[in-house]
Amino acid sequence: MSTLVTSPGATVAAGATRAPSLWAQRLPIAAVVLALFGWLLWSVSSRQALLLLVGVGLGWGLAAARFGFTTGWRILVEQRDPSGVYGQIILLALLAAVSMPMLAHFPETHAALGPPSISLVVGAFVFGLCMQIADGCGSGTLYKAGLGVPLNMGILPLFALGSFLGSVHLNGWLALGATEPVGLVQSFGATGALLATLAALTMVAVAVGLWSGQRFSLRRMPRRWVGGAVVLALFAALNLLIAGQPWGVVYGFGLWAAKGATALGLFDPAQNAFWSDPGHAQRLSQTLLLDVTSITNIGILAGALWVAPRRPQDAKPLTGQQWLIGLAAGFIMGYSSRLAFGCNVGAMVSGISTGSLHGWIWVPMAFLGTLIGIRVRRRFGF
Repeated sequence: MSTLVTSPGATVAAGATRAPSLWAQRLPIAAVVLALFGWLLWSVSSRQALLLLVGVGLGWGLAAARFGFTTGWRILVEQRDPSGVYGQIILLALLAAVSMPMLAHFPETHAALGPPSISLVVGAFVFGLCMQIADGCGSGTLYKAGLGVPLNMGILPLFALGSFLGSVHLNGWLALGATEPVGLVQSFGATGALLATLAALTMVAVAVGLWSGQRFSLRRMPRRWVGGAVVLALFAALNLLIAGQPWGVVYGFGLWAAKGATALGLFDPAQNAFWSDPGHAQRLSQTLLLDVTSITNIGILAGALWVAPRRPQDAKPLTGQQWLIGLAAGFIMGYSSRLAFGCNVGAMVSGISTGSLHGWIWVPMAFLGTLIGIRVRRRFGF
């Protein structure tokens, strides 16, 4: 076969096509994001336009660093590698240091408060179990779907459906037992809440170090975990500042499915306690582009798509049984995330960083579920 000289020392087979450059592959994504940004700025609001870019930043941070909350917990348990959990602790500490003073000084901002309840305990445990089987929490499912991982792409609509059904049943779960939400910033002020949060995170880091045999050391931390934590903390803080509410993922999923079910005549929101609430009913009647969580979710997908050309999905082929189990886990994960008032983002990251007690209840229950989920994952060869 003849060859063509393309540069000194480099040859290409004649008739072979050159792979498109990285920027050529990214150009359509950039064009769509810029067009949507401009349309939001012109037709919707500057807030929603900026939140789209915040979502892109979050998606880029998650996908470029492969900052997986699920993976971080799994490598701690299976390999005694604490780097992923240390990365999450850094994220929580940085975000709390910015969010708590913001909550105290800007009354228009709100914490991610959830009521301590039986619903929370059950939901967090089941969520932690299922996220290991599905290999992704709410944000993980979103950014991996953007990267083109087949299982997560299949899970995404089922997660949305599960989240919607969880919202429909939420009041029944809360009737089993619930107390009023507890906000540390409201109870102790920003300084007291931040000191308590940092002390608790330090205790977790020490416990993880003692168990794994690897004490926390910033110099020994893999750069992707540190860099990912910094990027996510920055954009999550911007989300709170611009939207007035912390970063969330799950609500947007449930809203998408609720709008679909309502449009098809399968669901009457007026007959449901959750969706007849004035705030939820308003979002259900409006375009998705006015919903804060939906617009950042769209941005996360776009940010992951931006990374995708240089991050080819490396998922191994799954058997039919694995597909069925993984998709079922994704559906249950969506349902349980609504019962638990969020996933690793809404309950853990946003809950703890804005001083909600429910975040500190969510973490140990989800971790207990993860211990079982890892065994199930191993049992079925994921």
